[in-house]
Amino acid sequence: MSSKQPVVPMSSPDLTDLEREAVLAVLHTPHLSMGERIREFEEAIRRFTGARFAIGVNSGTAGLHLCIRAAGVQPGDLVLTTPFSFVASTNVILYENAIPVFVDVDPQTGNMDVEQTAQALRDLSEGGKATQRWLPRHLPVSPQRLKAILAVDVFGQPADMDELRHLADQYDLHLIEDACEALGAEYKGRKAGMLGDCGVFAFYPNKQITTGEGGMIVTDDEDAAMLMMALRNQGRAPGDTWLQHTYLGYNYRLDEMSAALGTAQMNRIETLLNKREQVARWYMERLAEIPAVEVPYIAPQTTRSSWFVFVIRLARGINREEVAQRLEEKGIPVRPYFLPIHLQPYLVERFGYQPGDYPVTEDLGARGLALPFSSVMTEEQVETVCRALQSVL
Repeated sequence: MSSKQPVVPMSSPDLTDLEREAVLAVLHTPHLSMGERIREFEEAIRRFTGARFAIGVNSGTAGLHLCIRAAGVQPGDLVLTTPFSFVASTNVILYENAIPVFVDVDPQTGNMDVEQTAQALRDLSEGGKATQRWLPRHLPVSPQRLKAILAVDVFGQPADMDELRHLADQYDLHLIEDACEALGAEYKGRKAGMLGDCGVFAFYPNKQITTGEGGMIVTDDEDAAMLMMALRNQGRAPGDTWLQHTYLGYNYRLDEMSAALGTAQMNRIETLLNKREQVARWYMERLAEIPAVEVPYIAPQTTRSSWFVFVIRLARGINREEVAQRLEEKGIPVRPYFLPIHLQPYLVERFGYQPGDYPVTEDLGARGLALPFSSVMTEEQVETVCRALQSVL
C-alpha cells in the first residue's frame, strides 16, 4: 500500500470543548474510578434506551463476555452466532470454552439468516446426522446443549430480532444482542440494544459516540444486571468489602474520565446521529451513479439505521485489492469489511473450517469495502472519495 498521506481520514472522533472540559473536570477530583461519572453515564444510556439497567464496562468485548456469563454458558454449550462480524462476538463464546455454531447471513443485510437459524435449531435439537451440517469438524469437547443465540447488528442495522426472539423462546434460549455498532438504531420503532435479553454497545473512537475505549450493557433483567455488575468489579457482590469476592470476576471497570467523556457525548447524541445520517445520504446519492458499486441495503423493519461505517460492495469480478491500492495511492484510505471469522487462522486450526463453509459470508467478505466515514466528514470530502472511486473503477 502507498504511504501517501490521506487526503481524507478513514475516521475521526467528533469532539468539542464540551467533552474536553468534562474530562478535565474529573482530573480536579480525587475520584478516577467507580465514582459519580460512571453512574451519570449509565443513567444517560438508560434514559436513551429505556432500559431498567445500564452497566458501564471497559469495552464492548467485556460487555459481551459478561452477557455470556450471565446467560450461564458452560464449557461445551452451543451458542448460535454469525461468522460475519468482528471477532469479539465469537471470542467471548470461546472464553467460556463453549462452541460457536455459525449460521450464514442474509445476502442483503449481512445479518444472521433467520431461516437458516431456524433450521440449525431444528437439526441440533433433534440430533442425528443432521447436526453435522452445523457443528465444527474438530470439537475440543463433546457438545452438550443449546444455550443461547448471539446476534450482531451489522454495520449499525439491527438483525431481525423479533424472529430471533421467537426462536429463542421456542427453544428456551438466551438472546444476546451485539449492538456494539448500532447505538441509536431502531427496529420497528424500538431501540437497538433492547431487542434481546441483554444488549451491548461499544465506544471505540470510530463509533457513534466514543469514550476512547469502553462499552455498556443494557438489560431489563435484574438478576442478570446484579451479576454482571459484580463480575465487572472483580466479582464483588453487594455487601462484599473491598477484599471480599463472591464470584470469580474481572477488572472490566470503566474509568471516570472515559465515563465523563461518554456523558458529554450522550448530551449530543441526536446531533451526532443526524450528522452521520447526512454523510450516508451524500454517499448514497453519489454512489448511485457508479454501476459497479452496491450501496448498503436498509431492511423495511429498520426504522433507523445508525451508520457505524459505510461499507459498499464491489461487483463480482472486480479486484478489490487492486482497487484499494489505487485508492490508497490517491490518498483515500479504505478497509475490507469483514474478513470471515471462520477463516481466521486460530479458528481454522481449532475447528477445521474451510473456504466454502459459509458462502454468503465469504462473498460479502470478499467484496466489502469500507469507505472513509465519520460525523465530521464534509460533503466535499465525500465528493472527493466518490470521484476517486469512480476514476479507479
